[in-house]
Amino acid sequence: MRPLIFLYSHPIQYFAPLCRRTSEDSGAEVWVLYCSRQGVEQRRDKEFGQPIRWDIPLLEGYRSRFFANWRGESRVPSGFWSLINPEVWWWLWRMPPSVVVVHGWGYLTHVVAIIVGKWRGHTICLRGESAWCHERLLPPWKAFLKKWLLARGLFRFVDFFLYIGRENRAFYQYYGIPDSRLIYTPYGVDNERFSAQWAALKEAKTALRRRLGLPAHAVIALFCGKLIPKKRPLDLLEAFRRAGVPNSVLIYVGDGALRTQIEQQLRNTGLEKNVRLVGFVNQSTIGQYYAAADLFVMCSDVGETWGLATNEAMNFALPVLLSDRTGCAADLCHPGVNGFIFPTGDIDALSHYLRRLMTLPAEQRRAMGEASRAVVARYHYGVFVDNMRRLLNTSEFAS
Repeated sequence: MRPLIFLYSHPIQYFAPLCRRTSEDSGAEVWVLYCSRQGVEQRRDKEFGQPIRWDIPLLEGYRSRFFANWRGESRVPSGFWSLINPEVWWWLWRMPPSVVVVHGWGYLTHVVAIIVGKWRGHTICLRGESAWCHERLLPPWKAFLKKWLLARGLFRFVDFFLYIGRENRAFYQYYGIPDSRLIYTPYGVDNERFSAQWAALKEAKTALRRRLGLPAHAVIALFCGKLIPKKRPLDLLEAFRRAGVPNSVLIYVGDGALRTQIEQQLRNTGLEKNVRLVGFVNQSTIGQYYAAADLFVMCSDVGETWGLATNEAMNFALPVLLSDRTGCAADLCHPGVNGFIFPTGDIDALSHYLRRLMTLPAEQRRAMGEASRAVVARYHYGVFVDNMRRLLNTSEFAS
């Protein structure tokens, strides 16, 4: 069996457990290469607007290596030229033929690694996030240029494309990738960790709400993410105002550039008592807010290629209300079963479904939440590991 190598820009709280699980269960020699120490070292996140360091183990249970970035060690990866790591390319050149999983093509290091890895004789697997529902909105000139650069350029160096869901699969099919080169590796979170938190918290919801300073018997809608334009948090605020559901609360978990504008809107509308902005909450405690809520909302626009907070919320038995440009909507939301999908930017539709979910009898909301848990249970790391093991064990790649 050939070695398995992952290449990431930096340690990511959603992918570290996947690397650990793959190292434990794949049977392969696994290496994880990083181009920046963001995440394990406290650095300012421009979109959160504050220094961020994740408080769960990101480097345990698998072998990893960090490589120097010629753009500066303190630089937070942002933009194509922000990561230039020549040692990565040299390291790949020196390794024996391996299966290399590159996460996206948004950095120079990643693009060159794909090309160098292919020349060296590695089997290159590309795991990106691009969604067809976003791609089809590009202006014609940009769509033509991108298709020329990818289909006639970079994608020729890739052996297999690891698609994360329906929209991502449709994206690759649009670029002419045949089904024989597509491998299903669904996007997921650490379901086991979040499910264990839900089991520990669900029987003490009233006490949990008191501890968090939330009303014990209100209907609570939860937004979890950066307060930035892509996430459209102001749409949700206006929809909540229009819904006008008595004894209801909206919680924003997260921070960002739009916080000041949200606070101003709260003063203008008199909703200060019904809307809570709790700021950034780290991974070790975020489960408390999911467990305290009654439903989850993600109303994002183009750029939300998946929305892994939705997976987290569904592990806590929450119905979901998702915009149609949230990349995971087609996979995770079954309208009328575990939530609803609304047209992005349509505040009336968002308000309608928000009111509908908030005024449902509690038993019906709980049933939808249990349906969410059943759906998200299929989006777990084991599917990735099993499909990669099959790839590693095929005669074509056997050492």
